[in-house]
Parts: sequence; structure tokens; C-alpha cells
Amino acid sequence: MQKLIIELTIIASMQTLTTYIPTTAPTHQETPAYAKWGQVAVKETQSKFPHASIIDYLYEGSEPKENSTIEKFSLRLKDSDKEFGVSVKIEYITDTNELIHVQIHEVSD
Repeated sequence: MQKLIIELTIIASMQTLTTYIPTTAPTHQETPAYAKWGQVAVKETQSKFPHASIIDYLYEGSEPKENSTIEKFSLRLKDSDKEFGVSVKIEYITDTNELIHVQIHEVSD
């Protein structure tokens, strides 16, 4: 009798293992609206600091103006043994996405 109970327990366990279906489905994330401007920020920063590597990137939000928008980013760079921060502000015409101005400046830590 004890042998029968053990066999039934093993069979029930195997059925549980073979019928396991994960409950989490892969999620699809949309590209954020600021992604285009983030690429511009990275490209312009690399152009201004060609020997530095970008080691961190942070989107800091947007600032709407009358006919334009300013997207703000903070980047962390490393050049040889020196690490430093860079603030990037990108202004564009809101309706047309036409680039107006890119402002890049080093920030003190």
C-alpha cells in the first residue's frame, strides 16, 4: 500500500511538472517620445568630447515653451582617468520636430 502511495505521488508530481505553463507573457515597450532627441544628445556629446566614453545617460524631462520644446538630458562621461557630467538641452519646434538649438555644457560634481 505504501508503495502504491509513493508511485501515485511521483506520477502526480510529474504531471505537474509537464503541464507547467508560465503566466508571464513577454511585454512590448513602446519607444519613448524623447528617444530621437536622446540620440541627438549622445551624438552631439560624442562630437564635442570625442575621446570620452559615455558611461551613463539620464532623461530629465521636457520643458514646453510657446512654440517649442526643450528636452533635457544628463550624461556621464569618462576620459582617461577623469569622470565628468554633461548637461544637454535640445530645443526644437514642437509641431514640426525641427531642431532649433543644442546646448551642451560640463557640470561640476
